[in-house]
Amino acid sequence: MDDTEPVQPSLNSSYIPTGLGNHQTSEDEESEDQSPTTSLLPKHSSVPLVVRYNPEDSYCLVYIIFFLMGIGSLLPWNFFITAKHYWLYKLSNNTDHSSNKEQRSDLSDYFESYLSIASTVPSVLCLVLNYLLVNRLSPNVRILSSLFIILLVFVVTTVLVKVDVSDCRTEFFIGTLASVAVVSGASNLFSGSVFGTSGHFPMRISQALISGQAMGGTLSAVASIADLALAKDVTDSALAYFLTADFIILLCIISYLLLPKLAYSRHYMLAATCTSPGLMSEGGAATGTGSTVSVPPLQPILRKTWVLGLSVFYVFCVSIMVFPAVSSGIQSVHKDSGSIWTNTYFVPLTSFLLYNVADFCGRQATAWLQIPGPTSRFLPVLVLCRSIMVPLLIFCNYQPRDHLHTVLFNHDLYPVVFNCLLGLSNGYLGTLPMIYGPKVVPRELAEATGVVMSFFLTLGLAVGSAFSVLLVHFI
Repeated sequence: MDDTEPVQPSLNSSYIPTGLGNHQTSEDEESEDQSPTTSLLPKHSSVPLVVRYNPEDSYCLVYIIFFLMGIGSLLPWNFFITAKHYWLYKLSNNTDHSSNKEQRSDLSDYFESYLSIASTVPSVLCLVLNYLLVNRLSPNVRILSSLFIILLVFVVTTVLVKVDVSDCRTEFFIGTLASVAVVSGASNLFSGSVFGTSGHFPMRISQALISGQAMGGTLSAVASIADLALAKDVTDSALAYFLTADFIILLCIISYLLLPKLAYSRHYMLAATCTSPGLMSEGGAATGTGSTVSVPPLQPILRKTWVLGLSVFYVFCVSIMVFPAVSSGIQSVHKDSGSIWTNTYFVPLTSFLLYNVADFCGRQATAWLQIPGPTSRFLPVLVLCRSIMVPLLIFCNYQPRDHLHTVLFNHDLYPVVFNCLLGLSNGYLGTLPMIYGPKVVPRELAEATGVVMSFFLTLGLAVGSAFSVLLVHFI
């Protein structure tokens, strides 16, 4: 990385460019004390010896738990957006369960766009609240309360599957958007808190959390396709679909309760308590007074992470502009053939499944390859290059087209390739800044930095969702 500058020393810096050399150990924490990159750490650490002792993650249980937490953090939103056929049925003028004819309505045509707004705008407010509560409420309270709220809303959603709403579609539409807003706010409070907590752990744990988020999207896509294939009735399919989400959220609650019982996680939680956030002033220097700062200092965090934060913002802004509002509207050019592939499985496979699998692969790749580095100028350049994905997907066979009638990419292979590129670049370029952020600041600011990085991510989703509405109306 000739174009990078060395990372400034901090208690929590554990960035090691694994893609550049022979990575002999699988534990980031071991290489912190033994590799030549220990220059990233201060020579005389003030952290107690018990913090520098490195236990093993037996059977990778902590890694698996954080991976599962990642699944749970984005699973609610993914399950809502992937159930396209269910929402079309509920919000259209079609009340015949056996009818295969797709009937349009104003509510169903723009549902995905409004869904994106309802899911992202409240999330920004919740992440601001999360930052203010970092030192006031323990992570346990924030994480568990969020999970229970998500579970409650999903149980209500599951019950409504079998309720006939043909006479109150507008009320159902408003209620669904309200449920999405509540779930998204709770999900972002949960994901911001758990990502902040992962900042106290080695980088592999943060990577597990982010990879789990992509797996949540993949599982929702697979569950949607399986339900379409196995269930004869759309409501039976949706019932099994949302019951799956209920089970996974409940599993997340049980797994998080297990986390404090593991020696590996207790060790890093002890490291967090040994570096109290109250030891940092607004200028970033140690105060030495031992007083507790109710709100973490924002200036030293932004000074270290503003480029990474803006990179995260733009990556997810571009992604949400076209996924799912545009990508899920791209239909097969052979739809009139009447085959089950073009009418039933084309959108779930090419839009949702391929995107989420590619996203997962991109995020998982950061476990072995971390290039460009945290201070590389090449990273924001790559992020800006993703802008080309917006016109590429717009000029595929998106339907209905009310204003922009030109279709440049008139073949089913184009949306397959473009969705794969969109997901792969989103996963890789979105994950790198997220895992770098908490590692380039002092350990006492790691949790707050995780929340700040999550804020940039969600702000990107909120801005992108607003543009997605404009795009859909423009097309």
